[in-house]
This record gives sequence, structure tokens and C-alpha cells, in this order.
Amino acid sequence: MQTTTAATRSIDLETDLLTLTIDDDGIATVMIDDPDASVNKISEDMLAAFEEVIGIAEKNSEIRGAVFISGKDDTFIAGADIDMLSAFEMPADVRALSRRAHRLLARMQNLRMPTVAAINGAAMGGGLEMTLGATYRICSTHDKTKMALPEVQLGLLPGGGGTQYLPRLVGVQQALTMMLTGKNIYPRKAKRIGLVDATIHPPGLHRAAVEAAKALANGSLTVERDTMSFADKLLESNTVSRRVIYQKAGEKAQKQARGNYPAPPKIIECVKTGMEQGLEEGLDTEARNFGELVFTPESRALVSLFFAKQKGDKNPDADKARPINTLGVLGAGLMGAGIAEVSAENGADVVLKDQNIELAAGGKKHIYKAMNKKSDRRIISEFERDQIVERVTPTGDYNAFRHADVVIEAVPEDLDLKRSILSDTEAVISDECVYATNTSSIPISEIAEAADRPERVLGMHYFSPVGKMPLLEIVVTEDTSEEAIATAFDAGLLQGKTVIVVNDGPGFYTTRILAIYMNEALLLLEEGGDVEEIDKIMKDFGFPMGPFELFDLVGIDVAAKITEVMRKHLDDDQTKISDSAATLVEAGLKGQKTEQGFYFYEPQPGKPEKKRTKFNDAVYRHFGGKNRTSIPADEVEERLGLMMVNEAIRCLEEGILKDPVDGDLGAVFGLGFPPFRGGPFRYVDQERPGAVRTRLERLERDHGSRFKPSSLLVQHAEKDTTFHND
Repeated sequence: MQTTTAATRSIDLETDLLTLTIDDDGIATVMIDDPDASVNKISEDMLAAFEEVIGIAEKNSEIRGAVFISGKDDTFIAGADIDMLSAFEMPADVRALSRRAHRLLARMQNLRMPTVAAINGAAMGGGLEMTLGATYRICSTHDKTKMALPEVQLGLLPGGGGTQYLPRLVGVQQALTMMLTGKNIYPRKAKRIGLVDATIHPPGLHRAAVEAAKALANGSLTVERDTMSFADKLLESNTVSRRVIYQKAGEKAQKQARGNYPAPPKIIECVKTGMEQGLEEGLDTEARNFGELVFTPESRALVSLFFAKQKGDKNPDADKARPINTLGVLGAGLMGAGIAEVSAENGADVVLKDQNIELAAGGKKHIYKAMNKKSDRRIISEFERDQIVERVTPTGDYNAFRHADVVIEAVPEDLDLKRSILSDTEAVISDECVYATNTSSIPISEIAEAADRPERVLGMHYFSPVGKMPLLEIVVTEDTSEEAIATAFDAGLLQGKTVIVVNDGPGFYTTRILAIYMNEALLLLEEGGDVEEIDKIMKDFGFPMGPFELFDLVGIDVAAKITEVMRKHLDDDQTKISDSAATLVEAGLKGQKTEQGFYFYEPQPGKPEKKRTKFNDAVYRHFGGKNRTSIPADEVEERLGLMMVNEAIRCLEEGILKDPVDGDLGAVFGLGFPPFRGGPFRYVDQERPGAVRTRLERLERDHGSRFKPSSLLVQHAEKDTTFHND
């Protein structure tokens, strides 16, 4: 981070995590810069470093003001060190850490001089909480600058004072929204709600912070915050009206979490206690609840996913990857345009091809609309919007791919079409170019039969919508080279994806376990199950949507095609395949794309998503009529949930998956497997393999051999071992 060049002198510190300098006007700059890490984190050592600096500020009468700023280019402090939290052995240890952070904030607030937090890049979790002790906050308008308290996403709550100081700063409603969702707040909104007092372009941040500290010290600047509307002030002004806020927040959290996550009610309890009983009571409640949450199974599962994601965000063979300057995308429909969008947004030049230049230009127009929405919301500037869009070159000609480093094909699921396009593309691209096909079910080896250079061919399976879904599943054949895999991995990371690499096979990993899950949902329906009831049960189990809602989203016609691909490769003795999807397609029911499937839909002005209106009971004509049977919730959960889990284990057993971590990542980030359960393998570990085996054997007796426990599950059950070794 660029700083001013005024004459300064350094103060010797015992820590190397912070540096302290004082200029001739008595303004101290505390530079936060862990020399051994790419980002700053709140650790016990970092807390000790802050304590040392605050101690100096308390005693040194020369210091008239202090600025806290990061030495990293795009982060302030990225949050708490999760390894530190995972290492604690009991809640008392966590509570002690929380109270230590509370004391540090109190000391910062009680300094005799003003303090300024200068935020450039990400200030997350404990990093944002540290700024709440400052007199004044200023942030840069850098596109990487964002602030959030995302602890809820790890099953936790802000434990460094956030549940108490944030409501007092931005109001109870804004604070609860931030803490219960964990969503990012960008500079413009941060200023509007009073989270920061000023914004500035990045190069001027340090100078502006120093000037603010001087002005605060000499009294020429006073902090005035009046960001709430009259109605919000009235609502938050007394205990009686605040009850409405707590109640509404609780109801909304319950609706979203369906009672599966313990953190939201604990967050509301902390805020309510602090606002109604005072700061100290609130801080005590925060420390107690924080300590309890760290040891819940839900938090343990979510933290395991955090570490798994770190694995998927790093290329294990980065040294084998070829440089990527230009990406080619074949197909400018929603999927192809989405792939081009995330590539251009992250700095890559993209050549976007379709059958003609007009269709390709339509894909570029889609990208402009998406970027314009971000510009309207001030997430990016209009200049950045235009830069991103201009990185995309539409074309109707294969010759534009001559200099591409990676080409990604995203055309309809038709084997002959994909083979034909592969041959046409190979005739133009360089021998080193990696060719990827985006398919959800066709084996890559079958597509690669048309290749002259099969070692350069692999699958890159994206999930729709590409801009929102975090997972990329790279699918490799026996012929795919290590260099091609590493290069495709880098392409995925460039696009901002969490990447797993799986071996080739029908449906690969994610489509295979999803197809089995959705097939079982159709079998439940054929047995008399109720669509809306089954959807509700699986949402209560933790999926973001029910299986029939998912059918409509994916497209019932697409599901029918996947069923046909999977049918050729599944063991008939162990599988009962439903033909109901094809029957519904013949009746004209395809889901959202035709505005009727299991539910009815209608367009939303200005939005690509269609709004669900009501259930379509006409589907029951194909499932024995409207007289339905209520299937017990635990049976629905087990038949659907354990069907997916058992198939995931088979994928590991057969070598489709390389390890359980990838299996958990793929299921959660690609398919919406309940995050608080940690993924299929973490779920089995928590439930114990022996117990899961027993439940599957009961299902096998009642419903057939498709529920036979996989051999690998039986092995773990007999040895009482888990899939994860942590």
C-alpha cells in the first residue's frame, strides 16, 4: 500500500507484524504487514502486536494521533486465523481470546488521541472489528475494498466485539443484516450507512488518513454520523420498538436457515443483550456464545469446508501450467457467455465464437448487461465495466483461436456436435493449446475420440449460472497430460473458481451423484409422494431447493437426456431408473424455460430468472393421479440423502474421485449439499460409517438393491474408521 513520504522516525517494536513510525506533526502510522503471509490475519501474535503498539501510544505523549493501515496491496486484515480457532480444545480458551480482543478495543477507544483506520482491500471478520475501535474510518475505492462480518458462514459469530460495537455504529437493523448474512459491503454503501466516514482513491489513502488524524487532533474535524432515516431512528429509539427488529430478524433467519444453523439466534441474542442490558453484558454474552459455537458440529463441518476450499483455490502443479493470456470460448449462449464473463472480469482476453458474428455479439451484449448491473450498484466503476467488456472479442470464425492458450467449448449436449467442433477447432489452434469441453454427462474420452491430440483434451464442467456458482469440475481421461490439467486448473483459478479434478466416467462426479438423487425423487413420486412435501422435507434437511424445484431449474428435458446417458453405464442389477422425466417432456413440461414444469413460472421484468407462482398439479396425471401419500420425512431424507452419499462413496471407491475432500467440495459448492453437514464424506464421519451402513441396509431390505452399501463404506464401518483423518 502506498504511503506518504513525509519525514518520519521509527519506533523499535518487539513484533515484526507491525511497524510504528511518527512524523514531525506527531501522527503515528501503524503499518500492519505480516512478512510471512500473503494476507494479514488476527492471530494471538497479531493481538499481542496490537497490544504492544497501544501500550506505546498510551505512554508516549509525543503521539497526537495514529493511523492504522495495511502494508498489503489488496487486504487490510482478512479475518481471524481459522487454524488458531481449530486448535482450541475447550470453550473457555475461545472465550478468553474473545475477552482479550474486547479489552484491546476498549484500550484503543480510550486513547487520549484520535485514531484512524485506513482500509484498502478486504477488512473481514476480526479485521473489520479491529477498525470499530478507531475514532474515524476511511476506505479506498479500490475494487478489492470490501468489508464484512462473515463469521455466520462458518457457523460462528463475531467474537471481537462486533455484535456490540457495530449496532452502535450503523444501527441495529444494518448490523443484524451484515452479521446474519455475512455479505460484503462495498465503499459506496459503507459510507452511506456510516460504516466508514470517508472514501478516497487508493493512492491518496494514507495521506488522507494522516490529514484526518491531524484535523481530529486539532479540533478542525469532528465526527458526525447521521445516516439513519427518521423512520429507522424512531424504530430503534426504544426497547419496545426494538423488539420488533429482533423478532423480524429471528423470523427471517429461521426461514432461511430452517433451524439448521445455531449461529443466527446466538447473534440476535448478543445484540439484544447488549442493546437492552448494556455493553458489558453484551460483551459477556458474545464471548460465551462465541466459545460455544466454535465447538458445535455445524461449525466444525463449515470450517472443514473452509479448509477444503483453500485446497481447491490452489493449483498443486502450478509449475507445470502454461501461461494463459487468451481464452477462447465456443458458444455464446448463457453458459458460454457466462464463461467468457468470468474470464474477462478477472483480466483475461476472450475470443467468443458462435455460428455467426451476430450470435457472438449477442453473448458480448449479455456480458455488458451483467457488468452494467455491477456498475449501477457501484461494485465496479463505469471505466472498469468498459474495460471488462472490451476484453471480449466476438467472432464467427475459428481462425480467431490461432493464438488461444485455452479453448472452452460450451455447445449443446450432443456427442456428434461436440466431436465435430473439436475437429474443426484442432485444425486451427496451436499444438500447445488446451481444449476443454463443458459437458455435464458425456464421457470426455468419447468426445476425445475425434481428437488428433487427445493429451490436450479434458472436461471443464461449469455450473449454472456461471457467475454465481463457485465450483469448476475438471474431468481428465487416461490420455490427458499433466501440463493440460495444470493449465486448465490455472484457467479455473483465473476465473475465480474453486477447482476439483476428477477422473472421467459417465456423469463424472457431480452429475452422477445428482442424477441418482433426482432419480430417487421421481421414484418417490411414482410411489405416490407429494411434490411440495418432498421439496419442503429436503429444504429442511438443508438443500437450498427441493429436488423438483431443481428439476425445473435445470430443465426436465436436460434431466431426461442425462438419464439416458447414465442408463447406459449404470449397473442394472443395482439401479432402478425412472422414465418419468422423458414422459413429462413429451407432455410439454420442461421447467422454467417453458414456464411450466412441476411448478408454474412467469418472467420478471429486467431479470433473467423467472418467478415461481404456484404448484402445477397437472404433473400428477403422469404419476397416478392427485390422490397422494404422505411419506414420512425421515424416509424421504434417508432415501434421497443417503442415495447421494452412497454414490459419492462409490465414486471414491472407483477412482472417479481422488480424495474425500474433493467429494465434499464438489457436492456442497456444485450441488448445494447442506454446508452445515460438511459434504457427503464429512456427513458419514459425523454420523459414523457403521450407523450409515445400518441405515442403508434397512433401505435395501425395504426398497431394493440400489441401496446396497458401497464396499468402501462397509470397510470403514467394519474398522470403525472415518474418511477424513483430521
